[in-house]
Amino acid sequence: MVVVISSVVVAVVVVVVVVVVVVVVVRVVVVQVVLIVVVVAVVVHVVAAAVVVVVEVQVVVVVIVVVVVVVVVVVVVVVVVVVVRVVVAFRSTRSHEVAAAVNYRLCGLAVRHWLRDREVRGLIPGRVKPSTFKLVVQTLSNNALVVILIVIVVVVVVVEVVVVVVVVVVVVVVVVEKVVAVIIVQQQEKRISVSVEVIVVIERVVVVVAVVVVVVIVKVVVVVAVVVVVIVVVVLVVVLEVAFIEVVVNVLKKEVIVVIEELVVVVVVVVVVVVVVVVVVAVVAVVVELAS
Repeated sequence: MVVVISSVVVAVVVVVVVVVVVVVVVRVVVVQVVLIVVVVAVVVHVVAAAVVVVVEVQVVVVVIVVVVVVVVVVVVVVVVVVVVRVVVAFRSTRSHEVAAAVNYRLCGLAVRHWLRDREVRGLIPGRVKPSTFKLVVQTLSNNALVVILIVIVVVVVVVEVVVVVVVVVVVVVVVVEKVVAVIIVQQQEKRISVSVEVIVVIERVVVVVAVVVVVVIVKVVVVVAVVVVVIVVVVLVVVLEVAFIEVVVNVLKKEVIVVIEELVVVVVVVVVVVVVVVVVVAVVAVVVELAS
């Protein structure tokens, strides 16, 4: 019950904080993406707490399944976002200068700086090469999504620490009451040695505190892992987007975009089917482990 309550509290607090930050800081276009990320983080957070309590020894199987699903989702998100953004950029302009369309509508701050530099220099192929390190630094420092994710981590850690403190205080109070009651009974029965009842009470207390601490650690680690995955996705999207624009501008030209669109449709369909299959297999594996 304590685990369920703490998970629900953390989920509600995180959602409220993120929604407020998103409404204040981010544009409407990014709100949907951020909310999807938050929902995924909260779901994984709650599932992790339930898995630790219910599955116990079978946690390794669940972790492997979750890692596989996360890797597949990251690959799909990066590929689809990069391809769609570049294709839309090409279709939104009639001229060969794609930078004007990509510059102000679709790309992040790092990509805009690089494209503006390319545009000033006349879009000369090979003249200006993007620095991966510079792109990563600019993206992380100027991306509102990264700031929101850091806020999520801070809020989750603070709430979890408060939950642990409250649980420990309640457990200590209950234990003191039970131990005092046992000692009173011992005195009435004129027994001086430590009874088995006191040892049993202390053992139960240690187990409860250990379970709560382990669950909190797992939930915090899961949330931090989700944040790291999202930051990696942001960086990969920026770097791959610049590389993709470079290839399309210099090699493919605008006419090949139609072929790319058709390939994108096929790839998206295949990827969706693969993701559905992986998720179904993961759910079946978890159900089988829980049933066993």
